[in-house]
Amino acid sequence: MEEQPKGQRVEIELPEDAAQGIYSNLVIVSHSPSEFVLDFTRILPGLKKAKVYSRIILSPKHAKSLLKTLGDNINKFEEKFGEIKIDDTTKKEIGFQA
Repeated sequence: MEEQPKGQRVEIELPEDAAQGIYSNLVIVSHSPSEFVLDFTRILPGLKKAKVYSRIILSPKHAKSLLKTLGDNINKFEEKFGEIKIDDTTKKEIGFQA
């Protein structure tokens, strides 16, 4: 994938089926020397299986860029709406691990 020069605008198309989004309360992150794989799934009460609804594969460089961008957006969110509270119960409840 070729890098875009700074300041160049890229037109983004959002197909109707993707615009609905996919709810996820569990992400499994794995990696190799050349890529990060994020499997987005959800756990529902009473079910013993979780289905992967979306898999995103990123280069290490893009994974780190995603981390920075997500951190920046969380900071902006918290400045506007207040701190997002996470405790040990919440982490276990939704399946994310630090």
